[in-house]
Parts: sequence; structure tokens; C-alpha cells
Amino acid sequence: MAGCGGDGPSAGGEPSGAGCPATLARAQAAVRQAENTDAAWSGPTSGPAAVPDKTLVYVAQTMTNPGVAGVAKGFEEAAKAIGWKARVIDGDGTPAGIQAALSQAVTLKPSGIVIGGFDPKLTSQQVARARAAGIPLIGWHAVGTPGPSEDAGLLTNITTKVEDVARISADWIIAQSGGDAGAVLFTDDSIPFARNKADLIKKELATCPGVALLAYENIPIPDASSRTPQEVSSLLSRFQGRWTHSVAINDLYFADAAPALRAAGKPGSGPPLNIGAGDGDPSAFQRINSGQYQAATVPEPLSQQGWQIVDDFNRAFAGRPTSGYVAPVHIATAGNSGGATSWDPAGYREAYRKIWSGEQVRP
Repeated sequence: MAGCGGDGPSAGGEPSGAGCPATLARAQAAVRQAENTDAAWSGPTSGPAAVPDKTLVYVAQTMTNPGVAGVAKGFEEAAKAIGWKARVIDGDGTPAGIQAALSQAVTLKPSGIVIGGFDPKLTSQQVARARAAGIPLIGWHAVGTPGPSEDAGLLTNITTKVEDVARISADWIIAQSGGDAGAVLFTDDSIPFARNKADLIKKELATCPGVALLAYENIPIPDASSRTPQEVSSLLSRFQGRWTHSVAINDLYFADAAPALRAAGKPGSGPPLNIGAGDGDPSAFQRINSGQYQAATVPEPLSQQGWQIVDDFNRAFAGRPTSGYVAPVHIATAGNSGGATSWDPAGYREAYRKIWSGEQVRP
């Protein structure tokens, strides 16, 4: 990039801002917008009134996954608000359990089924049965992109855009460091979605030559608890004060990094300053709010997405297309979370209730 110089953190440790002035200014503006908690509701304000007498089943990958559980809670709340029956079936996190849960859901002959946090290819036989029975399917984090997926048999898939999540997490490092940082990236290359997110984060960090990617740590999520502490100790030994920031494709890496950072005498408030490009689970918020080895997260608006699932089903039952809404990315920090343990934006409950009552929301 023209006008950009330097290849890593300045020797003095102070942000020079000289690495990429144009990129830094853009990143700072993007982060300010993403940290805003007072933005007006940007989702749908019109649509069909509630179609009566419907039943939905939410098939959860596992209710021990905070993201899956957070959406399920919003889904149940929204179903009650629209006047429908709703049920959650837990797949217990195993292929056999998820297949059995979806089989049970199809047998119940509901009006619609939610694919809650698992790849429909894992349950291709059950998905085929649902489609043959005329039961519409909506996914949450079921495929890598938001919107309809004919291949997966989904009316729509609800998720933020991985490109936006990756970009804003990298921009936070660029902005927070003043364009002068030594970063470590934690990911799981065995998951194509995670590998893609990590590649996008790398690409965005590279737009500022003043930010050096010191290490790319490929640690499979199932091995994170056993491997992350050892890897963190090694990174501290190798890079010492040069390691100023970290980004991970999932917040859980920082839960596992904390003991090693603590044992090395690193302050909970950093450095390194850590941001999770993941769901923003309650434990991540707790670490952030208490200043314990995580400074920020890019959370999904889980409850809002649960309400969106119900609204998109209602649109389908009324013969309308789904809303196509994709929530904007948000950055949660101790400074803007208000002590909450989830990201719950304002305005959506009122908007959806008005739509379902037949009263359209005024701009």
C-alpha cells in the first residue's frame, strides 16, 4: 500500500501509526461503528401478520454449545410471542444423536424444523425425509453463508457474514494498536469454515504493514484445552514483548490460554490483548468484563437470530420470501457491554411483534 512502511511493532513499543495511515483511519471508523450499542434496528419493519396454529421444532447440535442454546432461547421466546407451539430437541453433539434428534423432529410432523448449528449433510437422509414430507427447514450456522441454500435444502440460513466478522476482528487489532502490533492467530484448519475465516483475518491484517503476524497457530478445537496452554507458553518464550495482540476464530482458545498467561505473570488486561472472532459466549463476556485475558469479542446476536427464525418461517407460511436480513457485526468490550453476558441489540422484539400483529413499523 502506498505510503505504508515498517514491518512490525516499533522498538519503543509505542503505536507509531506510521505503518498504514489510510488503513488505520478506515479501521478506526469501522471499529467505532461496530462498538456502537445505540444503533437503531436495521432489520425488517414490514411483513405478513402472524399465520395461526403453527408448530416448530428446533433441533440443536448440542445445548451445551452456548451459541446454539442462546438461539434456542430466543426461538422459544419468539414462538410464544407469535402464538405458536415450539419444542427443542437436543442432538447431544454426536452424529448419531443429531440424526436421531432430526428423525424425531420429522416424525412429529411440525410446520417447520430448525437446523440448529450443524451441517445438513450430516443428516442428509433425515433432511430428505423432511423435504419429502413438505416440512420447510431453516438453518442457524448450518452452512457458511447467510441466505437460501438449495443444496442444503434450507429456506434460509441465519448467520452473520464470515467476511464481516473476520474483517472487523482484524480491524480491531489495527485500530487498537494504532497500526503497530505483533499478532498471533489461533484457528482450526480441519474445519473449512474456520480455515476460511482465518485466511480472511490474515488478509485484513496484511493491509497494515505495521502489524506483523508473528504466528499462525493451527490447534483443532477438540484439542484446544490440552494443546493451547503449551503453545501459549512456547509463544511467550519465542516472542516475549513482541506479542501484543491475539485473534482467534473461537473465544474458547482464550479460556484455554488464560492459565498459561497467568502462570507467566502476564496481566489479565494484557498484553497480549485478545479478541475472539466467534459467537461471543457468556464465558467470553465474563472474561472481558472482568479483564481476564480477553479484551473483546465479535458476538452473534443470538436471541435476535432466534426471533428472526420464527419471523422467516411466518413469511414462508404466508407465501412470502424470507427477509434476507443479516445482522451487522458488533464488537463487545468491557466499555460497552454494560456487564451483560450476551449481545442483545435493541428494537427487534418490538419490531417483530408489530409485524406479527399486523401493525407495520413506521420508519
